[in-house]
This record gives sequence, C-alpha cells and structure tokens, in this order.
Amino acid sequence: MLELRLFQTADGNVSEFAPRLAEAEADVQRLVEANMEALLGVRFLASEYDTGPVHAGRIDSLGLDANGAPVVVEYKRGTDPGVINQGLFYLSWLVDHRSEFEQLVRDRLGSDAAARVLWSEPRLICVAGDYTRYDLHAVREHWRSIDLVRYRFFGTRLIGLETLAAATGRSTHRRRKQRTEPVGAGCKSIVELAAAADEALLGLGDGITKVRRKHYSAYRRLQNFASICPPQRTKVHVYLSLDPAEVDLVPDFIRNVRGLGHHGTGDLEVRLRTQRDLERALDLFRASYAAA
Repeated sequence: MLELRLFQTADGNVSEFAPRLAEAEADVQRLVEANMEALLGVRFLASEYDTGPVHAGRIDSLGLDANGAPVVVEYKRGTDPGVINQGLFYLSWLVDHRSEFEQLVRDRLGSDAAARVLWSEPRLICVAGDYTRYDLHAVREHWRSIDLVRYRFFGTRLIGLETLAAATGRSTHRRRKQRTEPVGAGCKSIVELAAAADEALLGLGDGITKVRRKHYSAYRRLQNFASICPPQRTKVHVYLSLDPAEVDLVPDFIRNVRGLGHHGTGDLEVRLRTQRDLERALDLFRASYAAA
C-alpha cells in the first residue's frame, strides 16, 4: 500500500517528516482514548474493560458513536492478522451483554444516551499500523460494521489516520416495510428532492455508510459528515459537520445551528427547497465529506 508522505515548507524549501510507528501499542491507545471524539467521532466510555471469567479478556476501548451505536476499538502497533477476529470476539460479547453496556452508558453519559443506544448498528473500529490484503477482503465479506484505520506518527507532534476499509453491517439493509400514503404534487417534489440529496451524498466517494435512525439518516465515513431529516412539506433539512464560522451563511438557506437542538448531527444546517438549492449545496457536501 502507498505511504502518505508529509513535508514542511520553509523559504521555498521542503523537509520531510518521516512516518513512524508507535514505540508501543499503548501509546496509540492512550492518544486515541484522550481524543476519541475528535479522531474517531466516538464518545469514550471505558478502557481495558473486563469481560469477565467466561470470555476472560479486556476490551481495549468502549465507546458510543454520534448515532448511538456501541463501538469496540482495538489497537495494534503494527500489522496483526488477528486484529479483526479479536475485535469481533469482543463485539459478540458486547451484543450479548446489552444491559451491562447500557448501564455503562448511563453512568458515563446519562439516561437519555442509554435509552437511545442503537443495537442494530454495533461497530468495530481497528486502529493499527497496517493491514494485510486478507484483512481488507474480510471486511468486505463480513456482515458486521467494521472500520480498518491505519495510523502513522510524523515527527513528535503529528499523527495521521487513514480509513483503508469500511463496511456497513447488513442489519442496515433489513428494514421494516414502511406504510406509504398518497402525497400531493408539491410533497412529491420534496420527496424526490430528498432522494436526490441522498444520492448526491452517497455518490461523494467510496466507503460511505448510511445509518438510519428514527428521526434522521446519517452519512458516515469514519465519522458522520452529513445527516438528512425526513422531508417536510416544503423543504429538506441537511446537517453538515462543518464549522459555521468558516462558511458564508445565507439567510433561509445556510444556518448556524451550533448549540441549538435538532435531529441529526452537524453544526451547519442547509435548507433545500428546489433542485437549484441542491446544486448550490454540493460544494458544502464535498467539503464536509473531505473533512471527515
């Protein structure tokens, strides 16, 4: 696999930061756990979680992602062909101990978060120095939600993360048939606009996972980069994971919703009423995807 190369520029000259692995696996774990929400989009819950005498192991990290999905994070300093199997072993334990996990969430994040745990979407995130081609193939064939993330340190102050493979659990595709009702011409055009926005977000690149919750659908690489709420009568709300301070806000089109309650995730709200609005929003979609 190609290595990312990182250079520093000064006075027209460049000097390279040589990539390196951590001295020890624990160095990666400590850094990620201390900054898990920023690096992985996951709220940290516990480290080295004891699975009891039957499984007789310790889960490196437990967390909860932005959509409420339980997350197991496993770390390896370099390449380890057993990382996926080990992570799946602990993910299986997690699914069989739902009440214990929900109590952990309740203790750390409160009752509201515990009540919204999304058990249809448990995730495994592996963070390692590298992976084999068999690992990459296994992710594509497996029915669980798995992300393989490669890390590199650059110098003493920089770390890079790269998602090499991502798969959505098949549970996302097994949905109850929803009741459909006749809609008027105006409502139908808004439904079609929502479908076009969905297609645009999914078409931004490879490795995009769509996660459906009751009140919104989230679009995720490693982290959420967008979410869409069910269409209203005259508009579709799209929320993007961009800093509103770095975007030109447009009245009744682009709004800063940081600190305001809303369904979905993201601090930038985009209101779509027409196909033209969608076309105007595409650059923002791309920017949010790139940032994720």
